[in-house]
Amino acid sequence: MGKIAFVFPGQGSQVVGMGRDLYEKYDIARALFKQADQALGYSIMELCFNGPEDELRKTSNTQPAILTVSVICYELLKQQGITPDIVAGHSLGEYSALVAAGSLEFSDAVALVNKRGQFMQQAVPLGEGSMAAILGLDRAIIIDICEKTQAEFGAVQAVNFNCPGQVVIAGTVAAVEKAAERLKAAGAKRAVMLPVSAPFHSTLMQPAAEQLAGELARITVRDAAVPVVANVHGKTVTAGDTIKRLLVEQAASPVKWEDCVVQMAAYGADLFIEVGPGKVLTGFTRKIAKDIQNLNVEDDASLEKTLDYFREVR
Repeated sequence: MGKIAFVFPGQGSQVVGMGRDLYEKYDIARALFKQADQALGYSIMELCFNGPEDELRKTSNTQPAILTVSVICYELLKQQGITPDIVAGHSLGEYSALVAAGSLEFSDAVALVNKRGQFMQQAVPLGEGSMAAILGLDRAIIIDICEKTQAEFGAVQAVNFNCPGQVVIAGTVAAVEKAAERLKAAGAKRAVMLPVSAPFHSTLMQPAAEQLAGELARITVRDAAVPVVANVHGKTVTAGDTIKRLLVEQAASPVKWEDCVVQMAAYGADLFIEVGPGKVLTGFTRKIAKDIQNLNVEDDASLEKTLDYFREVR
């Protein structure tokens, strides 16, 4: 039998109402929401359940909200004896993956990603940074055009290698707009400006990475109990000190998600479970590794569907 990979979503998967049905039904969900609220000093549960959406969408709220719901979904699978052989998470999701791997304490992770969101937002003033999804163009061409544009117009680079045909670029507004224009001229099917508040994972996030290093210095990061595939290089890591260093790098480095999925498949994972809100990563996986079986757990209905699969198939 093949191995199981758990993958954890990043920012953009949040939705008002997430986690409510799990809270109403499961003790572990109630306990983790309470723990998150205590770690943050305000009610992330209230924001998850009732919004308002513009508050939930603020980076410093989105990050602990998604992490909390993701870890609840993970704990519910664990209670049923379903555990991963390997884990990874997209950007913010890497913190959820590290909680699942036993490397980070949940309460530490919740407080840390709240700070991470604040640092990222402060690194570039609102309105000065931008991101765009480039669809249908080879990654090498995107990297090349971004490098040339950066030399003329300021910071812009490829920052999310999500799947074949989808790469996200980030940088200053003027440079991203110019690069998008050039990439369309070079054959990109579309260049979609993203409704984000900062140029995440670009070199402009270096101030956030430095502040994050200060926070991480105060936190214990243990060796991971299962391999974690790191965003920075798409390879497995288990040593706590390496994980800590890569988390700092990750804030201002591209997310090599396509490489992460390829690595997990090479490790022998033939079943991927997206653990947390949304199915964004499931969509990416289908484009990267077509033979992978995909499941997801984001609410009670999807949990039951996944448990049924294990009862019948595995």
